[in-house]
Amino acid sequence: MKYNPNEIEAKWQKYWSDNQTFQAVNNAAKPKYYILDMFPYPSGAGLHVGHPLGYIASDIYSRYKRHQGFNVLHPQGYDSFGLPAEQYAIQTGQHPAITTETNINRYREQLDKLGFSFDWSREVRTSTPEYYKHTQWIFIELFNSWYNKDTDKAENISTLVALFEQNGNANVHAVADDNIPVFTAAQWQAYTADEKESILLKYRLTYLAETEVNWCPALGTVLANDEIINGLSERGGHPVIRKKMTQWSMRISAYAERLLQGLETIDWSESIKESQRNWIGKSVGASVTFKVKDADAEIEVFTTRPDTIFGVNFMTLAPEHELVAQLTTAEQKDAVQAYVTATAKRSERERMTDVKTITGVFTGAYAEHPFTKQPVAIWIGDYVLAGYGTGAVMAVPCGDERDYAFAKHFAGQKGMPEIVNIFNQDISEGAYTEKDGFELINSDFLNGLDYKAALPKAIEALEQIGQGKAKVNYRLRDAVFSRQRYWGEPFPVYYVNGLPKMIDPKHLPIVLPEVEKYLPTEDGQPPLGNASVWAWNTETNQVVANTEINNKTIFPLELNTMPGWAGSSWYWLRYMDAQNETEFANPDAIAYWENVDLYIGGNEHATGHLLYSRFWNKFLKDRGFVAAEEPFKKLINQGMILGTSALVYRIEGTNTFVSKGKIGDHKVQPIHADVALVNASSELDIEGFKAWRPDFANAEFILEDSGKYIVGHEVEKMSKSKFNVVNPDDIANEFGADTLRLYEMFLGPLEQAKPWNTAGITGVFGFLKKLWKLYADDNGIVITDEEPTKEMYKTLHKTIKKVTEDIENFSFNTSVSQFMICVNELAQQKCHHRAILEPLAILVSPYAPHIAEELWSMLGHQESIAYAAFPKFDASYLVESEKEYPVSFNGKMRFTITLPLDLSVQEIEKIVMADERTQAQLQGREPKKVIIVPGKIINIAG
Repeated sequence: MKYNPNEIEAKWQKYWSDNQTFQAVNNAAKPKYYILDMFPYPSGAGLHVGHPLGYIASDIYSRYKRHQGFNVLHPQGYDSFGLPAEQYAIQTGQHPAITTETNINRYREQLDKLGFSFDWSREVRTSTPEYYKHTQWIFIELFNSWYNKDTDKAENISTLVALFEQNGNANVHAVADDNIPVFTAAQWQAYTADEKESILLKYRLTYLAETEVNWCPALGTVLANDEIINGLSERGGHPVIRKKMTQWSMRISAYAERLLQGLETIDWSESIKESQRNWIGKSVGASVTFKVKDADAEIEVFTTRPDTIFGVNFMTLAPEHELVAQLTTAEQKDAVQAYVTATAKRSERERMTDVKTITGVFTGAYAEHPFTKQPVAIWIGDYVLAGYGTGAVMAVPCGDERDYAFAKHFAGQKGMPEIVNIFNQDISEGAYTEKDGFELINSDFLNGLDYKAALPKAIEALEQIGQGKAKVNYRLRDAVFSRQRYWGEPFPVYYVNGLPKMIDPKHLPIVLPEVEKYLPTEDGQPPLGNASVWAWNTETNQVVANTEINNKTIFPLELNTMPGWAGSSWYWLRYMDAQNETEFANPDAIAYWENVDLYIGGNEHATGHLLYSRFWNKFLKDRGFVAAEEPFKKLINQGMILGTSALVYRIEGTNTFVSKGKIGDHKVQPIHADVALVNASSELDIEGFKAWRPDFANAEFILEDSGKYIVGHEVEKMSKSKFNVVNPDDIANEFGADTLRLYEMFLGPLEQAKPWNTAGITGVFGFLKKLWKLYADDNGIVITDEEPTKEMYKTLHKTIKKVTEDIENFSFNTSVSQFMICVNELAQQKCHHRAILEPLAILVSPYAPHIAEELWSMLGHQESIAYAAFPKFDASYLVESEKEYPVSFNGKMRFTITLPLDLSVQEIEKIVMADERTQAQLQGREPKKVIIVPGKIINIAG
């Protein structure tokens, strides 16, 4: 019987599918364990060998927990809405649903080939109406909620209305829009329905507002910050500008403090936690109001250092600040407008990270210092962001390096006061001296105070004059929730008199309509503006033709769609009860599964998906829909598997390629070649290379002396553009999925990046063949029921101990090494013993499940190995009962002797002296001295 991985793996994959081996049961008597992967976006390229890394790790742990007796939920699905499918539809005319389905089928085929123990009965796809009806329902619940600061949680909007009806809004403590007018209960009652709705919109957790957004004209849509790289769209590399648009937004800012505090309760890496802390950006300080000279306006700034108020020399506003147009003088209008236009072409991320470039323009206007009443010049500069704080800073060059650099750069220009060009380190460290520099000669009532005393005194003084108060600020801003795309969740929203109305949840889903074109309309509306049947009939509760809109009973529907993160912000909850047609999940199922015990995925989602998911989960907890405050207890970020690229070297200005060893003085241009054209010896298939691309068809080659063309190599990210992608199907077809799984784990620690090298996979394949030979030879099964030796038990229990510890610590690479050591030792011991090989099959099962199932079957078991009890370590097998002593004569070791460890010194001496080898060494002489250290040495001085 030979090891035939293709035959074995196909057999057991069919068995698992036919028998639903990994289907989890809700509310089982067993303890639960919920393991989740960040679900994939199904791209047309399919999987490469880097993609399964996290899935293999989660599968090992899932199988291990099943062996331990847990009821394991390990589901899988697809994040199937998004821009890539829409862009492909624009290019090819194919409906995104068709390409998405094709891609999903490809992914499913590849995933099944790798033997993952997913519960496919719970599969979800975010782009199906059956799924996104619940995303729409969550949106409605967010719309129908407000955040009560007194209870520190979200509540139904009806409780807010009740407060308005009883006492107005004077004593309502809510997270809401700024500058909401105060009204009494009587005034509330007197408002029209539309006026009431307009006010409520300022309190709702999802709301409409004019917002600064990242607009990509080429893609015709708004992009999130994490979809922009160096001012260009991540998808396609198109320019992105900042512009104001009326958008749906979500008040994630209401949860800033809870999102911050919740990080202390979860088992995540410190780097991910720190990323979220920085994104939330909590700052404690004061809000300070500066009155604008010769204008009916005030500028509010947030500062962590109100004690530096006397060091203010000028103010800087974000170019997008709402007061810029109002304050700018006629003389400065053109310069300001040009600067605002130029800034709109830079992303916020670019502006935040670019600390070297200094740009700005004077508005021509002045504010008034709260205490000295001196004029304070008002500038605009792109280092200030409209969405952070108030979009304005009080510039204290003597205490802030960036303010100092700005002041120094524009020194001598109109609007920049004459200042001494030194940077006063003392004030940045909290000392208040009368040093020269930036007009900080006199800090008035703060003189002589240290930082701790000056800070509260400054805030108190600002409060007394009505121009400041203590404040906690967060960098976290409300999340823009609208996208000008087609392939996304439709909003369950229609408009009456310009105000949004929610469709009753019982009429969900509102299904994405068919359109002929996926680009925005000619007048700039989103792609849904191309839909001809996209209006809501409030009498029949149906979507009807736009021609029927009468604004009495039939109204226009929202044209934007939800962003890609909408469906992924709650999908783990749907897995708990995926077939439920009436609710997103049954309360009993939610109470049982509670939240995810282990979540594995990439660290690129640190401040996007992971933050939004925590926000939605906390909201649903507030409203009583879920059981846990945090969605993911433990998070592991798998590292990246890097590709080994192949490089050929074209001599500049020619179509001649020179082999690596012959480059010499040639000026060459390195070009990526398809790794499929290179063998394990780094030799290029020249004819294949010439046929690969038309421009290389007539290429010439300077070869090594051996007559070969040798390529260079570079380890970098695996991607199609670098032609270094390795298809897991090819590896599985040649060596088997079990070999691929083991090899990916063997490459290195799970959380580190590591390079792929196909040449190394043969060693792992050889290990599996050695494992097989312990159970069977060419003539059939060789299992014996004889009692194993002590050494066999020792090898087994060493492995049980090591593998158990490694799985618990997610050190999968060292487990594979231990398996290799174990099999080598058992082979040397000629072990074919059932008592050893049965537990060994279970140990191997999480890593190489197909071969383990087959070996388990060969051992005579009828049922799957998947639920067999995991072997328990017995320390007694590792206790040494004998010792191999080196026996030395005058310090030179002459032979060894194995003796029981429980012998006394006298007994050891008696046995050694009686040994014929000792007598031969002594040749009849009496030894002068015998030194014995039990368990260590025997030395005879003669």
